[in-house]
Amino acid sequence: MKLPIYMDNNATTPLDPRVLEAMMPYLTTEFGNAASRSHSFGWKAEEAVDRAREQIAALIGGSEKELVFTSGATESINLALKGAAEFYKEKGNHIITVRTEHKATLDTAKRLERQGFEVNYLPTDKFGRISAQQLREAITDKTILVSVMLANNEIGTVQPIAELGEVTREKGVLFHVDAVQGIGKVPFDVEKMKVDMASISGHKIYGPKGIGALWVRRKPRVRIAPIIDGGGHERGMRSGTLNVPGIVGFGKAAELAQQLMPEETKRTYQLRKKLQDYLFSHLDHLEVNGHPTERLPGNLNVSFAYVEGEALMMAIKNVAVSSGSACTSASLEPSYVLRACGVSEDLAHTSIRFGIGRFNTEDEVDYVGKYVVEQVRRLREMSPLYEMANEGIDLSKIEWAAH
Repeated sequence: MKLPIYMDNNATTPLDPRVLEAMMPYLTTEFGNAASRSHSFGWKAEEAVDRAREQIAALIGGSEKELVFTSGATESINLALKGAAEFYKEKGNHIITVRTEHKATLDTAKRLERQGFEVNYLPTDKFGRISAQQLREAITDKTILVSVMLANNEIGTVQPIAELGEVTREKGVLFHVDAVQGIGKVPFDVEKMKVDMASISGHKIYGPKGIGALWVRRKPRVRIAPIIDGGGHERGMRSGTLNVPGIVGFGKAAELAQQLMPEETKRTYQLRKKLQDYLFSHLDHLEVNGHPTERLPGNLNVSFAYVEGEALMMAIKNVAVSSGSACTSASLEPSYVLRACGVSEDLAHTSIRFGIGRFNTEDEVDYVGKYVVEQVRRLREMSPLYEMANEGIDLSKIEWAAH
């Protein structure tokens, strides 16, 4: 077993060797511009892009003609929200999203608010979920767009997308899904779930970084205004020379994800359960964050009470994990996702996210379990709070005084 062990697959995934093999010709000999339609170099690049469109569309249940390639999910989400808001602003100015969404959605929504749109941020239950009834009650005659993520990147909770899609279709409101964390791991079908736009990314499914896509429904047709002007690529919705090697890699990664999902979902779930069972049988004062069953198979977010998450991460340097969203882990503020689920600030500071993926092994899970237990025990031995809690003292009722 090789150290350090990578167990942060919700942040990014390693490139699958089969994906690299597919990309190599387009990084070397087949370097044509897919927009060059006057010679064979361009034709071969265009053929490769078309093949990738089919592979990606097959993974999400849509048509290859409905994919718009972007630089990644953040751009896709920006294009979906800003593009739809701009195009449908005469119809209404109300947008609905959820408090636990990724910053790419929340920050885009904040910008739209500054431009005069009204945004409703729905609260979740303690597991990070919203309900169809809750969404139905929030929609008004001014609502033009609803944006909800398929699966949460921090706590792994999977939203009831099919039920939400029924509501938005019934109300005639556009439905965008940030599907980045969920595709290839849990069932997702844009047609069956009545989704109108879906943001996806290559590097979360063992593909390359810097490539993503926005799926935009053609029937009934969804219109969005572009946020980048240029040569009119991607049916005028996203100008810019296509990243052919990245697109080829994304396509191959999508094909593998579709083929491997049944076995991989089962295997990562079993590894996650093994790690969770080991931690809970050897340590006390633990809490699992996120939904107990409706969650990503490989995601385990645990609060280790009386141990600072940052201190634990420093103590387990042989394991790559996260103390929250990778996009905000530079901040020492408690996770806004955990806080939105009602987790106390103290407990939120103690959370660690384990992301088990395709290349993790049972030996690695065994090592990580023992390693974490050992370090948590060591850190708690130095914690007067842990000692007081074990003596039965209610720490919430203590009036602390500075001196």
